[in-house]
Amino acid sequence: MSIKIEKTENKNELKLEFKIEAKKFDDAIIKVFNKSARYFNIPGFRKGKAPFNIVERMYGDEIFYEDAFNELVPSIYEKEIEDNKIEAVSRPEINIVNMKKGEDLVFTAIVQTKPEVVLGKYKGVEINKVEYPVTDEDVDHEIEHMQEHNARTITIEDRPVKEKDIAVIDFEGFVDGKAFEGGKAQNHEVEIGSKTFIPGFEDQIIGMKTGEEKEIKVKFPDDYFSKDLAGKDATFKVKLNEIKEKKLPALDDEFAKDVSEFDTLKDLKTSIREKKQAENDDKAKHETEHLAIDAVSANTEIDIPSGMIENEIDAMIRDLEQQLSYQGINLDQYLHIVNKSRKEIEDNYRDQAKGNVKTRLILEAIIKAEKLETSDEEVAEKIKEMATSYGRKEEELLKNEALKEYVANNIKTEKAIELIVKNAKIKK
Repeated sequence: MSIKIEKTENKNELKLEFKIEAKKFDDAIIKVFNKSARYFNIPGFRKGKAPFNIVERMYGDEIFYEDAFNELVPSIYEKEIEDNKIEAVSRPEINIVNMKKGEDLVFTAIVQTKPEVVLGKYKGVEINKVEYPVTDEDVDHEIEHMQEHNARTITIEDRPVKEKDIAVIDFEGFVDGKAFEGGKAQNHEVEIGSKTFIPGFEDQIIGMKTGEEKEIKVKFPDDYFSKDLAGKDATFKVKLNEIKEKKLPALDDEFAKDVSEFDTLKDLKTSIREKKQAENDDKAKHETEHLAIDAVSANTEIDIPSGMIENEIDAMIRDLEQQLSYQGINLDQYLHIVNKSRKEIEDNYRDQAKGNVKTRLILEAIIKAEKLETSDEEVAEKIKEMATSYGRKEEELLKNEALKEYVANNIKTEKAIELIVKNAKIKK
């Protein structure tokens, strides 16, 4: 077997020409025949017992060519990629030059390769300071949320609906005089002012009395998720069945004791402030990292192959599918709900995918330039944390070499990000 490697006119692209001996290809044909012989029903022979030459004569020379190619080539291709230290980042584009029984198999494979990263300035980049101090309003908002969560509801019978009431309604919606799918419900609870309904709907419930029926006219927003309804006028027939009002508990020490482990409202507020500040600090840390990486990215030249971007988009789609599965829906159902095609989703992901790939390549280059390493102890500690989080046995995870390599790479990536941020000039 021989292989010829040459650069194409495109950057980060190689053309590999393979020539495989005729005997290897002929052997692959026989191997494929032996696997599939039982499926051939030839007159004069028991099913699956016809010899190769008879099957070949009846169905033609080329019947086994494609399967023989697939049987023979992948392992050869992968070995040559590895032996020649080619960092392929795309599926090969295969072109058959010659594929005939008794002759050398000749084909070419065009493949995109990992691009060169020309690092610019990555130490001392200037970024704005990011901080999110917790305000009294933030704490009060959290307290109010806890107060709402612990409120009790009472039925109101002596007045009409007002703001913040919970209206229990029957409704049916019509567009152009026809009821539309999903526009009907009974004993549906809507909090007035929550803006969970079409704009204007909740406002028109205000003033209604228990047992009252009313027609409510609204217009669907132009950007409504259902294109069949977007921008259209609608009429809802509404009946008010019940009015409920929230009764909030008093904000005092007794409230703190009821909803938390603290004895005073002051201590509860202090705890909330500390927790929210930790969350805000974590948010600020991540934003600072993104700003620093973006600044480095602006100084870095990379000609990213299209294959890397497409692979990243595929990975993002797989992540989306996994997230959707937790909600009990598949990708096709999701596309129907959002009224988009898969291509539209992929196009929406493209810029982000390109940014992800560029960031990954930059961090890999910094790891190499700075000779960043990770110790067995660091890997073991991270895996210990993972085992605790996921309820797995630490010893079991430590036996997984692929996982250890993945964790090691993540640690090195974290070190690269830390290096960029540590050396950044942060403007206040």
